[in-house]
Amino acid sequence: MRGPVVVVGDTLLDRDVEGVVNRLCPDSPVPVLDETAATDRPGGAGLAAVFAAAQGAEVVLVTALADDAGGARLSALLAAAGVLVYPLPLSGATPEKIRLRARGRVLLRHDRGGVPGEPGQPSDEVLRVIGAASAVLVSDYGRGVARQPALRDALAATRAPVVWDPHPRGPAAVPGVHLATPNESEVRELVPALPGTSRLAAASRGAQGLRRRWRAGAVAVTLGGDGALLCHAGSTPLVVPTPGSAEGDTCGAGDRFAAAASLALAQGALVSEAVQVAVAEASAYVAGGGVAAALPPPVGTRREPVRAGLAGPGGDRVGIAPVAALLAEVRAAGGTVVATGGCFDLLHAGHVATLQAARQLGDCLIVCLNSDASVAGLKGPDRPVMSEGDRARLLAALSCVDAVMIFDEPTPEAALSWLRPDIWVKGGDYATGGGDTTSLPEAEVLRRWGGNTVVVPYLDGRSTTDMIARSVAPTPTREGVR
Repeated sequence: MRGPVVVVGDTLLDRDVEGVVNRLCPDSPVPVLDETAATDRPGGAGLAAVFAAAQGAEVVLVTALADDAGGARLSALLAAAGVLVYPLPLSGATPEKIRLRARGRVLLRHDRGGVPGEPGQPSDEVLRVIGAASAVLVSDYGRGVARQPALRDALAATRAPVVWDPHPRGPAAVPGVHLATPNESEVRELVPALPGTSRLAAASRGAQGLRRRWRAGAVAVTLGGDGALLCHAGSTPLVVPTPGSAEGDTCGAGDRFAAAASLALAQGALVSEAVQVAVAEASAYVAGGGVAAALPPPVGTRREPVRAGLAGPGGDRVGIAPVAALLAEVRAAGGTVVATGGCFDLLHAGHVATLQAARQLGDCLIVCLNSDASVAGLKGPDRPVMSEGDRARLLAALSCVDAVMIFDEPTPEAALSWLRPDIWVKGGDYATGGGDTTSLPEAEVLRRWGGNTVVVPYLDGRSTTDMIARSVAPTPTREGVR
């Protein structure tokens, strides 16, 4: 493949809540679910991107993230799965789908997030990466990303094969896509079947109608456990059956199908070959246990990547909620969001100088603070000296710091993808004191949404490591004095 596989679309936060039912609610004849476990995962376009990344491909996800806890959680889950997120701003809340399950069966699905928000404009870097893709998958969940005019222009102009996974509430595919992959019910909604038409005839008629309407190269209608029907320029459709029976949880099977077809096209397969690969992959996915068994362990593990907040002085400026409120306030006023990050173990004058200089560059300063686990992974088992709670409170107490968020990962990439700061600041002692921002690992991340990375002056001779070394060094004694 000459470039990354790019997934464009709406990402949702999916949560499976597992439990047991042993009684009915006393005030209403409904079952009571006692929760035993819960798992978060990216849904929608995010799930398709995770599937592609799990196959070893370089995957870029162009999606919209909201300034809320759900957006922060999605960013962390996607980064853990190896997906490079190129975020667009999203007004409103993160859409969430919560499945309440008992003994492997879904009792109820609870959706929240409200009316879809409006995705923001893509950066030049987003448009460039679409043009350089080896394949593009548009995973439309009807929440607006696939309608974005600049993205549609870039999708229509790319030379890469484009797979379009449509949604009835979404827009038409851009003209010239290689393959559209609606499921059977979506085809019936988009192209109503004639009365008395057989299942295959209805799927074939609908696929041909969509192919002409969208000027698509081919349309593959997924038929659940019966495989797929592929219609292209010829008059006779190709039926691709499943290799065996595939019973089980079908949640995410359509995303698996579309991701597999996109990867096959990126590797040079014919459309018919790509559909055969996709049918086999989706069937094996369902038979193997569905989404719970298919996701890499870091994605299937639920943990909080950013602390919700801290009790005590300064705690009201630490965590997702205060950071999200600050982002909304500053952006609504058209202000500039500045962020910086680090371990800040034993806060010293060099840290303060950097923070004060950073705050002068915009309208707020958010500090991304490595958690205790993150510091230990970077610095060794004897660090940090101070706990993350104490470090966060000290930072939040400074007048130049507006909010603090704590992250668990080795790098702040996931936190930055959610924050989307306009400016990222590092102290001038970075990279042997040269101040060369091209060597900063965060610089490439900032370019994804058009942000800038800068270095500010740093006070020489200040180092947490040196301070710790001096504090434990033996005290010099005069000769002969015991």
